[in-house]
Amino acid sequence: MNEKLSSAARDAILGPLLETGWEIDAGRDAIVKTFKFKTFNEAFGWMTRAALWAEKWNHHPEWRNVYNTVDVCLTTHDVGGLSSLDVKLARKLDTL
Repeated sequence: MNEKLSSAARDAILGPLLETGWEIDAGRDAIVKTFKFKTFNEAFGWMTRAALWAEKWNHHPEWRNVYNTVDVCLTTHDVGGLSSLDVKLARKLDTL
């Protein structure tokens, strides 16, 4: 079962993500990042690849796409905040 990240885990796990452009949305206990691409097709292709991983892991992002920009918010609704699944998906999104 997935659990909300403890304070100690947050410090250790979130630090590297913050160095890659993720930000903490403390008001929602979530992490957010904006991904920019050259074209709409590149953005949409990235979202398609991301969707395959999200479905595989049964952990789906909140996101918004406008032309070449994708705003992503990750939080685990089942636990009421950030979990290891958010970190796992964030790392994958950074590699796509």
